[in-house]
Amino acid sequence: MSPDIPHRGHGPLLQPETETPGNRALRRGRVSLPHQVYLVTSATLQRQRFFADFPAGCAAARCFETPALLGNARMLAWVLMPDHAHWLLQLGEKDTLSVVVNRLKSASARLANRALDRSGALWERAFHDHALRSEEDIRGVARYVVTNPLRAGLVERVGDYPFWNAVWV
Repeated sequence: MSPDIPHRGHGPLLQPETETPGNRALRRGRVSLPHQVYLVTSATLQRQRFFADFPAGCAAARCFETPALLGNARMLAWVLMPDHAHWLLQLGEKDTLSVVVNRLKSASARLANRALDRSGALWERAFHDHALRSEEDIRGVARYVVTNPLRAGLVERVGDYPFWNAVWV
C-alpha cells in the first residue's frame, strides 16, 4: 500500500480561498461507508509549521481523541507533524468522513490559533483520504502513521515524539 497517494477530500469553510479544479477533483466520487477505515492526511495552510510550536501542537492534539468531535467514529491512530496530520479513522453509522474531518480541523484550528495568538485559516481546505481495502494491514498503516516523525528526522525513537497515539499502544 502507498498511504501517501492522494485521493479525494474537501472541508468547507475552513479556508477562505477560491474553489479550484483540483479541489473539486479531490471530492469527485467520495463515498463515506459506515465502519470503513480511512487514512486521512491534512496539511496546514501553505505547509506552515504551526505545530512546531509546542503549545499549539498540544492544543491541536487534544482534539484528535475528543468523543464530541469524533461522533460515532473511532480514532485508531494519529500523528501531528509540524505542517500536517495523519488520522486513521473508522467511521461509525452516522457521520460522513467529511463531517468528522471538518470537526477535527475546525476545533484544532480554534485551539491552536488561540495558543499561537493568531486567527484565520490554519488547515488547507482539502484533505486526502484512502479507504483501506480488506487485504491491507490496519496495524501496518497505523505503524506508518506513528513513525512519520522518524522518517522526517524529527526524533530517533517514536516514543520521543509527543504528538501521536494508536489504540494498540
